[in-house]
Amino acid sequence: PVPMAGREQPPEQPPVAVAAPPGPAEPRYEPVAPHWFYRKAAEPRERWVPFSGQDSARLEEAHGAGRVGGAVVVPTSGGRYDVHLKQRQRVAVYWEEEVSEVRRCTWFYKGDKDNKYIPYSETFSEELEEAYMIAVTLDEWKKKLESPSREIIILHNPKLMVHYHPVATSDDWGSTPTEQGRPRTVKRGVENIAVEIPSGEPLQIDHLVFVVHGIGPACDIRFRSIVQCVNDFRNVSLSMLQAHFKKAQEQQQIGRVEFLPVNWHSSLHSTGVDVDLERITLPSINRLRHFINDTILDVFFYNSSTYCQTIVDTVASEMNRLYQLFLQRNPHFKGGVSIAGHSLGSLILFDLLTNQKAAPEEDEQSREGSRTASSNTGIEELKEILKKLELSEYCDVFEKEKMDREALFLCTEENLKEVGIPLGPRMKILNYISSKKERQVSPGHSGQAGPDGTSDSRDCQYRDIGLGQVSANYPQLIYKPTIFFAFGSPIGMFLTVRGVKRINPNYSLPTCKGFFNIFHPFDPVAYRIEPMIVPDVEFEPMLLPHHKGRKRMHLELKEGLTRMSVDLKNNLLGSLRVAWQSFTRAPLPAVEAGSTDVEAEEAEDSVEKQTDVKPEEPPPAAKEEASPINVGRLNGGNRIDYVLQEKPIESFNEYLFALQGHLCYWESEDTVLLVLKEIYQTQGVTLDQPLPGSQ
Repeated sequence: PVPMAGREQPPEQPPVAVAAPPGPAEPRYEPVAPHWFYRKAAEPRERWVPFSGQDSARLEEAHGAGRVGGAVVVPTSGGRYDVHLKQRQRVAVYWEEEVSEVRRCTWFYKGDKDNKYIPYSETFSEELEEAYMIAVTLDEWKKKLESPSREIIILHNPKLMVHYHPVATSDDWGSTPTEQGRPRTVKRGVENIAVEIPSGEPLQIDHLVFVVHGIGPACDIRFRSIVQCVNDFRNVSLSMLQAHFKKAQEQQQIGRVEFLPVNWHSSLHSTGVDVDLERITLPSINRLRHFINDTILDVFFYNSSTYCQTIVDTVASEMNRLYQLFLQRNPHFKGGVSIAGHSLGSLILFDLLTNQKAAPEEDEQSREGSRTASSNTGIEELKEILKKLELSEYCDVFEKEKMDREALFLCTEENLKEVGIPLGPRMKILNYISSKKERQVSPGHSGQAGPDGTSDSRDCQYRDIGLGQVSANYPQLIYKPTIFFAFGSPIGMFLTVRGVKRINPNYSLPTCKGFFNIFHPFDPVAYRIEPMIVPDVEFEPMLLPHHKGRKRMHLELKEGLTRMSVDLKNNLLGSLRVAWQSFTRAPLPAVEAGSTDVEAEEAEDSVEKQTDVKPEEPPPAAKEEASPINVGRLNGGNRIDYVLQEKPIESFNEYLFALQGHLCYWESEDTVLLVLKEIYQTQGVTLDQPLPGSQ
């Protein structure tokens, strides 16, 4: 047994001897991976935001190459900001914004007020990294370092590193580091701090959208600027693209849509008008008066010819400037341009668009097309007029002479006599013509259709004065917008106030073929457009589909309850009607009993028909799908008015959420999805799954 034990021992010892050294004997040092951050400007607390992974990698690459010398500028955030590496500055490209500091970050400490980590300066981070490298290589910890502000950092071990903040009244004879205030955690490398690094944006830009704000400098309930609100809109669009255009993204058919803000408020209020207003503003209720001067008065400024000119000039020149700058920075861009306006911004854009001049060849083509269409409709209208005057037998005479409605209105008594119309019918026609002409000549209505669908002597595309617009020289845009989106828009109200009762169905914006009027149901500033084109038919706006592909549950419930109450009401009314008829019917002789039964059956049948038909009436959206409504050419024959679905909490009190309803569009997924859907539809790209109820 002893020799056996001796034989077994040698194989056991070598593994023990070999396994022991690789443990802590050779500590490995790996350089820290830097990540680039920028400091949020104009914020009371120090807040650092990480660049996206791709931006940080690009900055790091330029940093490595830039050591050779020379100024290096790196575009970041989808090309909206430039980083000047040497100066460590982040500068906005398309709008004015305070320059922010940029930092190449490796070491961080936890802030005082919140749990956000703050990066150390680049030079001190290098000192910390050097101390860490020595500690890891030599396995010697408890290292103490003093920061430039005489704060103590102790590296206890790789997992525990602490920053001691000195108390306000400390001196050279002060207490030991452990007594100097509350210690703060120190972390090495961005992967060890709780921060969300943005994934970045697709490099390819498919379409450009300019967004014009409404009244005042603040655009939402949190009093944020147009730049911040458009940033939100853009971020929502990126998430909607990932959710609803995944196939097209995977096949690299699409990239993204760029949204750029257009600011006119600051230009208007830099004219010196604020100083003039200050002189005449009463001192009482100071804040309210300043709020009114800064916001609501913008509407009055727009209705003044002096300031209206300033506003339209600013909006047009800013959009032209942004477009040229965008093309300089994106020379390979081949996409279209659309424009969007919120509140008063949508009215400014509408007035600008109605005063654009179409290219001569396009104008001729559209006129040719409208001539053909109008000649066909003109003949039909002529037949309708003759039918109304009970002169249908003369249709063949007019058709033979190739006369339409317009030609009829140019006829004199001599002309009618020449074509062989007798005296009586001739007098009727002349009386009708003169009465219609009298109606049309009424002031302030040029460019709109007459009561029976006829148009005035002036066509809609020449209606700048007829629309009652402020007399201004409307500048021309250097591009043709694909689509015009209006959010929470008062266009309909302003047109009505200007004296326009009806928009000619044949009218379309000269250079823009698409127009969408999007509004929240409780928005107090929003008005519809479609009833001005089709005043004789009552119909609901298009319900905007929910971005998750169904109607909100509370709306479905409300619709179901409404349908159920209609069913109950109809059944109850039907039963009461039959009972009342049988009760009030006089007793008849026995001989007529058969006919009474027949009448009773007929009454019941009619009641059943009523109760059967009414409950089965589809909801407004379904009705529209069944029989499409012709809403004219303003949106290329497609629907114009789109209403958002209110949230469950909003339906409790309409008045409470009215202001929120006017300012909700910036973060509304449903609004953003409609914008993306319509833009990409022009490029032949559709949603992965069509949403129910969408056009």
